[in-house]
Amino acid sequence: MTQAFLSIRKLRKAFGAFTAVHDVTLDIPKGEFLTFLGPSGSGKSTTLYAIAGFQDPTSGDVLLQGKSLLSIPSHKRNIGMVFQRYTLFPHLSVAENVAFPLRVRRRPDGEVKRKVSDMLALVRLENFAERLPAALSGGQQQRVALARALAYDPPILLMDEPLSALDKKLREEIQAEIRRIHRETGVTILYVTHDQEEALHLSDRIALFRDGRIVQIGTGEDLYLRPATDFVAGFIGNSNFLAAEHLETVGGTARVRLADGSIIKGVKATHKLERGQKARLMVRPEAFRLRPADGNASLTVEILDTAFFGDRRRVVARTGSGDEIDARPTSDSAEANSVDAVSGRQIFFDPAAAFLFPA
Repeated sequence: MTQAFLSIRKLRKAFGAFTAVHDVTLDIPKGEFLTFLGPSGSGKSTTLYAIAGFQDPTSGDVLLQGKSLLSIPSHKRNIGMVFQRYTLFPHLSVAENVAFPLRVRRRPDGEVKRKVSDMLALVRLENFAERLPAALSGGQQQRVALARALAYDPPILLMDEPLSALDKKLREEIQAEIRRIHRETGVTILYVTHDQEEALHLSDRIALFRDGRIVQIGTGEDLYLRPATDFVAGFIGNSNFLAAEHLETVGGTARVRLADGSIIKGVKATHKLERGQKARLMVRPEAFRLRPADGNASLTVEILDTAFFGDRRRVVARTGSGDEIDARPTSDSAEANSVDAVSGRQIFFDPAAAFLFPA
């Protein structure tokens, strides 16, 4: 069995009676971009800080190429770190900020000069070498922080909410830069965010945290198309949840009754449910259609609002039982005519594209 590049083994961190991280275990191959995703307080940053050496775990271990890091002080772990705040030295130029970790390690002047030049070229700031941080935009400062973290060739780069202080357009620009830099350097990146779109855009894999535990780990497609729990389904992407009663499961597909009395057949059964058990049916907004197709299930609804979003429309509807549905059908002309025809109607979805979870 191939040894993992970075291993986290039953990591636990308690603060008094409160346990922030519960027995987290992970194997991260060399060169992977792994994102820790989850709501605030879910344990993702605490796990990152234990890897960095900023916090000592209560129990468990962190191993780099099979060797424990726990006895090594944080400043000797040779791990790069980029924070939400740029933490640049305001009195040093861009070039000297990037050079700082190399000078601390007493690298030769020629190597420092060459490496600073390479790093500024990597983050496309060659023409800003002599500027002070105050003369840079937020995005430029974060790129300097990234260059500084990579300057001494760390085996791992840890990034804690590095883009949350930037506006949306700038975040998207820096995301593209981070993806490019990851491709060009091959550095192993562990990235913390609470932004699901950011995680989906950047990551090779995503570890989704909840209450100090990893509830699912996989590619963005895994978490979006094959959610293990209703929490995963609700956190990754937009979701509609409808109260349901499980009637039966035959051949891997379930038949359920919704609160408005509708019977839905052909739902994928990924959980074992008893007859009559309360459940939740989840349907993605983009799975809804305004026109029927073979095998589609239907819901009788009242259309409350519609809006045009280019390739899709947003339709807000309400079922007979009062559940509000966010539907995002395509914006082709036939769908548009369906929206404009009447204010109350049926909407349709493929039951095989829905998910059924225990209530």
